[in-house]
Amino acid sequence: MMVYRALGALLQYPSPELAGAAGDIATLVDQERSLSRSARGAVRGLAARLAREDLLAAQEAYVGLFDRSRNLSLHLFEHIHGESRDRGQAMVNLAEHYRTKGYSIGANELPDYLPLFLEFLSLVEPKEASGLLADVVHILAAIRVRLERRGSDYAGVLQALEDMAARKPERSLVEGLLKHDKSLAEEAAEIDKEWEEVPAFDGAPDGGCVAARNVLNRMAVPPEAPRPPGIDGA
Repeated sequence: MMVYRALGALLQYPSPELAGAAGDIATLVDQERSLSRSARGAVRGLAARLAREDLLAAQEAYVGLFDRSRNLSLHLFEHIHGESRDRGQAMVNLAEHYRTKGYSIGANELPDYLPLFLEFLSLVEPKEASGLLADVVHILAAIRVRLERRGSDYAGVLQALEDMAARKPERSLVEGLLKHDKSLAEEAAEIDKEWEEVPAFDGAPDGGCVAARNVLNRMAVPPEAPRPPGIDGA
């Protein structure tokens, strides 16, 4: 279902290409009858903003949300495993599931990145996609609540995904994810502290370039995953 790919595109780092396609994306999403009226309206609003807003302003808003808050991470397993060893195994399992369906990802891509996950869902049968979405619907619901609390129009994308899941999120699971949330200011301060602790020069031949790459890697958005052989990506 192309709607998954469309919703995933809206969660990507804003670009001129995304701004130019935003209108078509909104039209496609609006045709999905399984979505609530409120979700379709919210997605139209987000797409309209991305189409008209100054690109640098849109990028700054995106970074302020998804790169400055672990609570809003688009890497799904971070919300349940953090940086534990369990997260690594969960990603291995998910990547293997992708491979069994003929879907390969690059070595530098993390399989739990939500836009990539949605790209995969767009290539499987609708019933399977809805079931896989249901497996993480409580995570999506928690991210949606956090976005709503910040007044972000990105919440509409998460609401649309909840609408398409095979089951509704369990309230207890969502509340369990939300109960330890820190404020946006507290999270930003923690991230700033981590970045301050990265040495400018570490004695390596390329000096500060290593530290600079570490910072850039944190902010990088994984590129779109390659299509499986024989499947038209259009």
